[in-house]
Amino acid sequence: MRVDFDRENEVELLQRYRRDRRILLNYLLSGSLIKKVVMPPGAVSLDDVDLDQVSVDFVLNSVKKGDMLELSEAIRDYHDSTGFPHMFLLLFFCAMKNAGTEGEFFLATNPELSGSPPRRAPPAVPFVVPSPIMADLTSSTPFDATEEDDEPAMISKSQSINSGHDRNLTIDDIDDFEDEDDLEELNSRRYSRRTMNDTADLVVGLPSFATGVNDDDLRESAYEILLAAAGASGGLIVPTKEKKKEKKSRLLKKLGRSKSEQVTTQSQQSTGLTGLLETMRIQMEISEAMDIRTRQGLLNAMAGKVGKRMDALLIPLELLSCVSRTEFSDKKAYIRWQKRQAIQLNMLEEGLVNHPVVGFGESGRKASEMRVLLARIEESESFAPSVGELQRIECLRSLREIAIPLAERPARGDLTGEVCHWADGYHLNVRLYEKLLLSIFDVLDEGKLTEEIEEILELLKSTWRILGITETIHHTCYAWVLFRQFVMTREHGLLRLAIEQINKVPLKEERGPQERMHLKSLYCKVENEEGSQELSFLQSFLIPIQKWADKQLADYHLHFSEALAMMENVVSMSMAARRLLQEEPGSSMQHVTDGDKIDSYVSSSIKSAFLRTLQDVETMSNATDEHPLALLGEETKKLLKKDATVFIPVLSQWHSQPVVVSASLLHKLYGSKLKPFLNSVEQLTEDVVLVFPAADSFEEYVMDLITSSGGQSEVSLKKLSPYKIETISGTLVLRWVNSQLSRIMGWVERAIQQERWEPVSMQQRHGSSIVEVYRIVEETIDQFFALKIPMRSGEMNSLFRGIDNAFQVYAKHVVDKLASKEDIIPPLPILTRYRRESGIKAFVKKETNDPRLPDMRKSRDINILTTPTLCVQLNTLHYGISHLNKLEDSIWERWTRKTKHGKYSNEDSKKESFDGSRKDINAAIDRICEFTGTKIIFWDLREPLIENLYRPSVSESRLETLIEPLDVELNQLCDIIVEPLRDRIVTSLLQASLDGLLRVLLDGGPSRLFIPSDAKSLEEDLEVLKEFFISGGDGLPRGVVENQVARVRQVIKLQGYETRELIDDLKSASASDRSKLGADTKTLLRILCHRCDSEASQFLKKQYKIPKSGA
Repeated sequence: MRVDFDRENEVELLQRYRRDRRILLNYLLSGSLIKKVVMPPGAVSLDDVDLDQVSVDFVLNSVKKGDMLELSEAIRDYHDSTGFPHMFLLLFFCAMKNAGTEGEFFLATNPELSGSPPRRAPPAVPFVVPSPIMADLTSSTPFDATEEDDEPAMISKSQSINSGHDRNLTIDDIDDFEDEDDLEELNSRRYSRRTMNDTADLVVGLPSFATGVNDDDLRESAYEILLAAAGASGGLIVPTKEKKKEKKSRLLKKLGRSKSEQVTTQSQQSTGLTGLLETMRIQMEISEAMDIRTRQGLLNAMAGKVGKRMDALLIPLELLSCVSRTEFSDKKAYIRWQKRQAIQLNMLEEGLVNHPVVGFGESGRKASEMRVLLARIEESESFAPSVGELQRIECLRSLREIAIPLAERPARGDLTGEVCHWADGYHLNVRLYEKLLLSIFDVLDEGKLTEEIEEILELLKSTWRILGITETIHHTCYAWVLFRQFVMTREHGLLRLAIEQINKVPLKEERGPQERMHLKSLYCKVENEEGSQELSFLQSFLIPIQKWADKQLADYHLHFSEALAMMENVVSMSMAARRLLQEEPGSSMQHVTDGDKIDSYVSSSIKSAFLRTLQDVETMSNATDEHPLALLGEETKKLLKKDATVFIPVLSQWHSQPVVVSASLLHKLYGSKLKPFLNSVEQLTEDVVLVFPAADSFEEYVMDLITSSGGQSEVSLKKLSPYKIETISGTLVLRWVNSQLSRIMGWVERAIQQERWEPVSMQQRHGSSIVEVYRIVEETIDQFFALKIPMRSGEMNSLFRGIDNAFQVYAKHVVDKLASKEDIIPPLPILTRYRRESGIKAFVKKETNDPRLPDMRKSRDINILTTPTLCVQLNTLHYGISHLNKLEDSIWERWTRKTKHGKYSNEDSKKESFDGSRKDINAAIDRICEFTGTKIIFWDLREPLIENLYRPSVSESRLETLIEPLDVELNQLCDIIVEPLRDRIVTSLLQASLDGLLRVLLDGGPSRLFIPSDAKSLEEDLEVLKEFFISGGDGLPRGVVENQVARVRQVIKLQGYETRELIDDLKSASASDRSKLGADTKTLLRILCHRCDSEASQFLKKQYKIPKSGA
């Protein structure tokens, strides 16, 4: 037999519609909405009316019009409107008329599931056009499904409206129905309490019944079994009919209350077993009339059976035999009972023939005979009453002779006759028990359990004997019913109860030998999309639960986004079901661990969520200018962050590192979209700037998650295929940096060429070129750090080197325009000795003829470099080096912020950043300072100092005459030079002045002659020069000046020695390199050359062959 899941789902929807339809009609007919209700012939109260055959449209029209309602007309309208499907009705009869086939008819049911075909002729069907209201109803969406199936229609139109006395039921004190809003409010309240979810994927793995037994049949049979079980304990009585006359029905009371209100029902007014059975009748939707006749039939069956338990009766057979036509006051009521008899015949066939608990063996022939008798009993209903009744009685007698021995065959160790095995064959028993368990849910709020839950469950244990239910079967069925109801209502409490029940199902090793043997015998064969499959009892109930949970958890991002607690419990349910299924034979999950299952959930859900993210990103990118891959990186990171913070803590209860699975998979999925882009980039573009930061941020987060997960995180990281964003971006950034550095070098060249070495302002006494260089450098740095793409230290170091080189080039360009020192300082004259005759005259003549001065071009270049120009250059270089520290600190600070851990911001690296620039700029400053002092002394003041000082004698040309021009030069320096460089430039001027003075004293030429007595005057001149530079404390520090003057003071001291002393010291120094006077031979020799003394001249002639000045 094949399980048709789609058909079962359709039947469930249809049965929920029928159930809600009954509730609505019961409310309309029992309430105050209709002024007068006229009962059909043979009916005393609404309990005698089959509401399934009452037209809702007819009743609603009567309510709207405020007319009297005749139920016989409503029943006639129902049959007229539902004889055939509405959409085919007109076409069908037109075709029948044209074809001349009025005698033919079609089947509205599946013939394979409907049993044997009817042996009586079909009723005549009138041509009826359906009313608009009925058409609207049939085209509307059906109500939510329940556990019940449709009852087979066995009553024709003619049978349902037989003549008889009309019994009118008048309801007093009825308010007029004026507004349809009241009815709409009632409907909205009714359906708001039952927001059901689709359970098409949650169908128990059991085959259908060959006789077409549906859920309604099972429900009614289950109630009969419950009554028999209650009767076995002596708790079965036939209630009186007084309760039928209650003016306001229990249903009306319940519909008028809220969920939170306490309801006092009729069943609660009765106590003990009687009240509990009444509650069960209401919960299982059994009419009072049917309940009374069933009770009476069971009590009649017990008559004369001394020592027989009621639960050992063959219930369907007894009910067929103990109720006859004579017990019914009208034919309508008997027809309803007759319909129930057909169900009982089907139940006998299913329980004793199709699904017997005990094999037939030699009784196989009896099973065939039993099928024939069942068919004959059904056939008797189509005969005339007298003939049909005789055949029925005869067949029932024969059926009893065959059925009772079949039912009383011993099984599971019981004695013959101790248990009647008609309802405990698998899988009929579990389907019946499932209907009993469904009674625990509140009929008005199906997500809640009824208040009598404990009493009901205890009462259901009394049916275990009849149904062959064990603890394991009970816990499994109960868990199934709770779980399915949870799926329908999404009531979380039901899921927790289902977990509690499934955890009570013992594992294989916890079961006793008899239990294991019994469960092993429970199996069935079903047909599904995978073909024919043999399922055990646990597999039939747990595989649907497992599949549903797997489907939900395979996309937990979608289904449990706002329901973490529910997700945790669904995982718990799935794991509990999986552990039980692993022990079942032929299970495909025997080697699947909890971790493997969680892996599959995470992988599947991540893939589904990522696909939705792709779709969202596509929509977002169309609405914005952002690159899709950048958006995808951001959204994927958000997805992973939500997964890690919301879902992973739940899944971690069953898996040690689910975050590694999640992070690794998302890394791979995003990488598959990113890789083509990475392979195509060749230069730094706007797309790269948008995509790389998002991709790197996501990858960094992935690695942080995996690292923080502990365990074998290093192994997991090695398995990742890194995007290599830093490597690719580093190459692109280096290309960009190199192009920018070339641009900077071009700007440096251009700035130097355009520089006029004029102060920018009175306050800013540097040139404009350095400002321009800094501007372009800072712009480049800003652009560098504006790149939000990942970078390594290599890219920044390259930028540092480029900027450092730019400032070195700048400093080099500045000093390259300086003249050489040889072009400024006149060459040293040839050493000569004193000649008394005409030394001075001849020497002067020679000097005049051979000055050895620079050429005109060099002189022009030297003259261009005026003192103000040199001071501006010095100020400019000082500006450059003083701002380097600020620039360097700014770069490192921004780099530290850019890098996540600041690992490249150590002090040693900072000190080395611009060392080349600092060294070259300082060297340039020193050279310009030296050049400035030398130029002032040896070029600007050459004539008064180098050429004319102490000429022709010390007394005639003193140093005091040079103080004024020297002061002019010094003031010019101090007016322009910046304060930090003042001492450096003045010190250079002091050094140049002392160099000039030594030049005069030691290399002044034949025109300068000194005698020992000149030493005092020279010492005085030196003091004048010293005090000039000290300037009363406003100039250079005295210690600095003293140190510089010391070398000149030593030479002046030597000038005061007598010639003989100098000659002896020169001889001693030449022989032993030791000078008593503390001078070197070169200095002593030059002092003797400038000594106005014949002894010195003779000594120089004899020892050194120095010519006379006139030679």
